[in-house]
Amino acid sequence: MNPVLALVIANIIWGAASPIFKFSLENIPPFTLAFIRFFFAGLILLPFVEHHWQKLDWKTLGIICLGAFFGITVNISFYFLALVRTASINAPIIASAQPLFLYLFAIFVLRERPRKRVLTGILLSFAGVMTIILSPFFMNGGTPLAAKETEVLGNLFLVIATMGVIGNVLVFKKVLKQTNPFQVASISFLFGSLTFLPFAMNELRTWSLASLNGHGWTGIIFGVFFSSALAYSLFIYGISKIEAEEVGIFTYIDPVVAVLLAIPLLNEYPTIFFYLGTMFVFVGILVAEGRIHYHPLHRLRRKK
Repeated sequence: MNPVLALVIANIIWGAASPIFKFSLENIPPFTLAFIRFFFAGLILLPFVEHHWQKLDWKTLGIICLGAFFGITVNISFYFLALVRTASINAPIIASAQPLFLYLFAIFVLRERPRKRVLTGILLSFAGVMTIILSPFFMNGGTPLAAKETEVLGNLFLVIATMGVIGNVLVFKKVLKQTNPFQVASISFLFGSLTFLPFAMNELRTWSLASLNGHGWTGIIFGVFFSSALAYSLFIYGISKIEAEEVGIFTYIDPVVAVLLAIPLLNEYPTIFFYLGTMFVFVGILVAEGRIHYHPLHRLRRKK
């Protein structure tokens, strides 16, 4: 398969994730869905590494589990908890600012010297993220204050979820160069699922699998087979074939897919504050990177 096509498909799937999972969480509790999704996705990935399984020392295994804690336990917990509180279309926009959050980490934790242009871009993107986070307070109408506070909390949870991904990236930076990525993914999925299990067991006190309907099954099937196993496999394949710095191009697909799906599925429509925040986020990326990537489909034609 063409690696560009693989990354396009992976990001279309991930772009559809937030509205589909919000739709699913109307029927199934978040930690139960998270456990089912990653436990069975981990089992699906095992055959890919069965004949290429590397013997890992305890240190490497511990690093993989730590990365899984950030990338799955923290990320997915707050991601799902956010989706039941706020608009699904906010998720990919806030996640788009991930590289700039990572740069802030480099400045304040790694003590890297900030560059003026990049810092300006960070501030613009931060303004965009804050516009989206606080947008419920700007909206007119008869929405109760408590409901607005709940939505803002959901937006803050999306920021925490993004921080989980950043933690995962930092921890996995060296491990993925030395270990079969499918093995890392399988271990991460299975370990991450076990961290959800105690919370899922608690949810089963008030919820039963017999209550599953089409909403819940949609999230389970999409989460296990598409968003986890298929999309991650395509992503791993894609990044193994193209330059690493070009991978970020494809994340711009996610917000478009999320909006297009959220309108018919959830009756969610972007507000003026969503557009304004999105503009600030992507202008910030343009300033920080010195360019804004075009839609990646033009690369597909070049690769043929």
